[in-house]
Amino acid sequence: MAEQPNFVLIMTDSQATNIVGAYGHPDLWTPNIDALARRGIKFERAYSTCPLCTPARAALFSGIYSHTAGAWTNNLPLGSNIKTMGQRFRDQGYHTAYVGKWHLDGHDYFGTGICPDGWDPAYWYDGRCYLEELTEEEIHLWRQGLQSLEDLRAHNIQAEFTWAHRVSDRAIDFLQRREDRPFVLVVSYDEPHHPFTAPPDYVEMFQDYDYPIGPAAFDSLEGKPAHHREWAASMEVARRVRNGTIRHPMYFGCNSFVDSEIGRVIDAVHDLAPANTYIIFTSDHGDMLGAHQLMGKGPAMYEEITHIPLIIEPPGEKPGRSVSTLVTHVDLLPTMLELAGLDVPPILEGESLVPQLRGEEDADRAAIMEFHRYEIEHDSWGGFLPVRSIVAGGYKLVINLLHTDELYDLEHDPAEVHNLIEDPALAEVRNALHDRLLDWMYEKRDPFRGPVWERRPWRKSRRLQWRGQFRPRPADGYAPEVRYYDTGMPAQGVKVEFGSKK
Repeated sequence: MAEQPNFVLIMTDSQATNIVGAYGHPDLWTPNIDALARRGIKFERAYSTCPLCTPARAALFSGIYSHTAGAWTNNLPLGSNIKTMGQRFRDQGYHTAYVGKWHLDGHDYFGTGICPDGWDPAYWYDGRCYLEELTEEEIHLWRQGLQSLEDLRAHNIQAEFTWAHRVSDRAIDFLQRREDRPFVLVVSYDEPHHPFTAPPDYVEMFQDYDYPIGPAAFDSLEGKPAHHREWAASMEVARRVRNGTIRHPMYFGCNSFVDSEIGRVIDAVHDLAPANTYIIFTSDHGDMLGAHQLMGKGPAMYEEITHIPLIIEPPGEKPGRSVSTLVTHVDLLPTMLELAGLDVPPILEGESLVPQLRGEEDADRAAIMEFHRYEIEHDSWGGFLPVRSIVAGGYKLVINLLHTDELYDLEHDPAEVHNLIEDPALAEVRNALHDRLLDWMYEKRDPFRGPVWERRPWRKSRRLQWRGQFRPRPADGYAPEVRYYDTGMPAQGVKVEFGSKK
């Protein structure tokens, strides 16, 4: 076997393509990410599997959609038999380290401070670890005391105070001390997610900047799901949007600040890591930023929160090209395993991107997304609001189980202002997307599947896909842990891999 490659996976929180210079927004000043895109392979149509922190991270780090991985809403843990990226590479001899925000242990936003299996405890540094370095006064300052440029100046906030800077320090330390074996290093920033903490100079850059939202700033939400209107009313976004623009200097300042921290790590990789090292950059989701009268993220599938950056800088030649194939978070782990020459377990639900790294395109691929609720402890944006969405070709279909469904023509209406779900001219397109989404739900054994997803107000006559009681999952590498109800004989298991039970 050729020498195995190394991987540095850098991710941010709440940073969709609409605030990254390389994706067409140069005013927002992300020079280090932009330079990475010029050297690497930029995926133009990458999507989050869920526009929410924990489920998105569950898919990225397990290679399995969150409804199977167990962490289908914020602050639920991964299933006990779900292997992570760290475990899969550690078990094959890699040195694996994770520095920064995790949000997959079922605890609160900050984590537990305890390193999960699969990662080197010497480098573990989640939010709890950061809190333990701060005084009570500093904790209050970080969480509640820095609301404006004036606050940042008054408290003389420097980069060294921030979680982001300390994450970068530990990542660089790993590279300086790395062992003589292949490695996977994950560098996970909380920024530009709230709380917005950055040196004042970064925020000052955007103090008078009016971000152009585009046509989505004028969406009346007529014909849209009711929960979008309820969400909008709770946020009172109209007070902040003026002439189709919004000011948010703290958010945009943190966006540029985290780019500078990413630059520190990228420079260290180029200086310290072996030549056969891949750099991967992505984010978990975005922020609505006033589009469609919404802020934050939640039970919607708009581009502002689902369309994420994905850039891969391969070793050696720097191609500086773009890929238009549709991809999602679940595709990253099988890609990394294949690049490392390792087996890709059948339990993984994504598709390797190695063909795309070699220059191939796949116009037939789709991106599928899900949402269930915002958080297990509270009912933000309406509690349980199950959503499934598919993007294929130039269209996006969104099934809101409890509300109005959506269909968007992304080529002619990229702002997703016009809901075409009832348009008879697009019935064939809509129904084909619907069939494809339903087939996926059954193939992946989505636990929330059922006939209510099939018969929608615009398709009441659809023949139900009765799949039978106690139908076992097809043979796909799972352990035989389940027996048929009627015969008592072994059947394929659903949740457990060979050798993964503790």
